[in-house]
Amino acid sequence: MTGGRTGWFVSIDGPSGVGKSTTVQALHGLPTKQKRPARRTVEPTSTALGTFTRSHANTIHGLALACLVAATRYEHVETVIDPALRAGELIISDRYLPSTLVLQQLDGVPFEFLIDVNRHVPLPDLAVILTAEPGLIAERIATRGITHRWHLDPTGPSREVDLYQDTAAYLISRGVDVLVLDTSASTPSDVARRIADAIPALPLASNVSSTPSTPQGT
Repeated sequence: MTGGRTGWFVSIDGPSGVGKSTTVQALHGLPTKQKRPARRTVEPTSTALGTFTRSHANTIHGLALACLVAATRYEHVETVIDPALRAGELIISDRYLPSTLVLQQLDGVPFEFLIDVNRHVPLPDLAVILTAEPGLIAERIATRGITHRWHLDPTGPSREVDLYQDTAAYLISRGVDVLVLDTSASTPSDVARRIADAIPALPLASNVSSTPSTPQGT
């Protein structure tokens, strides 16, 4: 992080059924055990705006939903992500910009529009893309049950996997470190350890200055 922001930002994204939430939970426990300052967060958030976004994602579509998701993200950055980075914390987000670049494209929103509306959110230091075979993803979704309208499309898992590959390439072109991990035959704990190995050492909480610094735009 530049501009005096000493924290480290990791986003974890991927298709439904690849184990994002369990991986985030396992990863959060690793640096915490090492007494590193760490914070776990999720999108959509639990604020009023985030809750509205989550509860209406099946009824609001296209450009309108893309704008709502972006608004929720800007609030997330302002109230959670930026303060954590200024405090020198490791912040781990369960879903972030990569999910938008995939799910909103599946909803018919042009890629260029998504980039424009999210232009002022910070990019992660490390973007983790979890993936798996589309057939295995479909099996996991069927076992867990349909939870949102994207699951209704039988071609969804294959399209998501392809779009996440495209998103990884875009992030790399923007200078973001990207780690793509196949979870088909790995446990969340194994995946979390591989992610942790890619995160540099952070200062202990007692050594982190509490004086906020000016955020650096991206």
